[in-house]
Amino acid sequence: MNAVPSATVLPDLTDPAFWAGDDSLPILRELRRRAPLWHLESATEGPLWCVLSHELAGEVLGDAARFSSEQGSLLGTGRDRAPAGAGKMMALTDPPRHRHLRNLVLPYFSKRKATELRGRVVELTRQVVHGALGAAETDFVRGISSTVPLTVMCELLGVPDEDQGHVVGMCDRAFLGDTPEERAEAHQQLLPYLFGIGLRRQGDPRDDLISSLVTHEVDGRRLPLDEALLNLDNILVGGVQTVRHTSSTAMLALTRHPDAWEAMREDGYDPELGVEELLRWTSVGLHVLRTARTDTELAGRRVRAGERVVVWTPAANRDETEFEEPDRLRLDRTPNRHLALGWGPHYCIGAPLARVELAALFGVLSEAAERVEVLRPPVPNRSLINFGLDSLDVRLHPRAGRG
Repeated sequence: MNAVPSATVLPDLTDPAFWAGDDSLPILRELRRRAPLWHLESATEGPLWCVLSHELAGEVLGDAARFSSEQGSLLGTGRDRAPAGAGKMMALTDPPRHRHLRNLVLPYFSKRKATELRGRVVELTRQVVHGALGAAETDFVRGISSTVPLTVMCELLGVPDEDQGHVVGMCDRAFLGDTPEERAEAHQQLLPYLFGIGLRRQGDPRDDLISSLVTHEVDGRRLPLDEALLNLDNILVGGVQTVRHTSSTAMLALTRHPDAWEAMREDGYDPELGVEELLRWTSVGLHVLRTARTDTELAGRRVRAGERVVVWTPAANRDETEFEEPDRLRLDRTPNRHLALGWGPHYCIGAPLARVELAALFGVLSEAAERVEVLRPPVPNRSLINFGLDSLDVRLHPRAGRG
C-alpha cells in the first residue's frame, strides 16, 4: 500500500483487502482532506461515487427524494443486477412504502421495547460471560458475541421454545460456518423453517414479530408471505450481525487501549456514551449504497440519474471536521453524531436493542473480568458488508473473588 502522503489516487474501496490494512484509515483521511467525493471505477461494481466526509454522508443518507434505496442498499450484486427483494424488503424500499413496512415491526424494536428487554439481555449475557470466565480459551466471536443476539431475536420472532436450539444452530452455521458452502446450506435450511412458521402464524397469529408481518396489511393488502419472509430474514441477519461484529471488534480495540478498558470501571462512567464511541470506532457496516433518482449536484460534482453513490462509513466516522481527535478512542465522547447505525429514513430500526445488548455485554465483562487476553492474532472476515472478525481467541481472566 502506498505511503499516506502520496495518497492522491483513490484505491479500490470495493476490495475487502484494502480494509484489512492498517493504513486504510490514514489513507482515507488524506484523501478526504483533498476532496469529500471521489469517483471510482471498480472492476467488480463498475463506476461509483465515493463519499468520504461526514457532512456529505448525512446529505446522501438523509435525502431519499434524491437518492434511492430500491436499486440496492449494499454493493455485492455486480454492475447491473438488481438485488433480490428490491421494492419488497424494508432495506430496499423508499418512502412511503418503506415507512409502512417499518411501522409493522417498529413496536418490537422501539426504545420502550428495548428497555423492557434489558433485564432479559443482562441475564443472558451474565450466563454467557460467566460460563467463559477462567476457561483456557474462548472464541469471542462464536462463544460470546453471537449468543445473546441470536437468542433475543428468536424470542422476538416468536420461535417456539422447543425450536430455539435448532434455529440458533442454523443461524450459527449460516453466519459463522467455516466455508461459504456451509453458510449457504444453513441459510437454505433457515428460509423454509421461517416459511413454515409464517404459514402457521397466518392462521394462528400471536404477539410476535412473525405474526405481525404475515397478518398485517401494507397499502391496503396483506403482505405476501414471500415478502414477509424476505423482511424476516433481513431483520434476523441485521439484528445479529451488527452486534456480533461490533462487539468482537470493540473487544479487540479495548485490549489494545487498556486505558479505555479501565475507564469502563471508573466511577462516573456512562455506558451510553461508551457504547456510542465503540460503535463509531468500529464502524463495522463498511458502506451504504444509494442510486441517484435524477440528475443532481453533490459536492460541486454532477451526479447523473442512475449513477450509484456509496457512503463509506469508517471514513465519515473519522472525519476531523465532525469529531475532535477522531483517532482517539474516547468513551466519554460527546457529542457523537456517528453514522455507524445509519442516518435518515433508513436509520437502523434495531438500534435501541443493539445499544442495550452492547451495553450489557461490556458492562458484564468489565465487572467480571480483570482483563481479556488475546491468545493469537485475530482473523478478519474480509467482508465488504460487515467488516469484522471470523475469530478472536481470548482468555477471560476473572477479577479477584470470581471464577
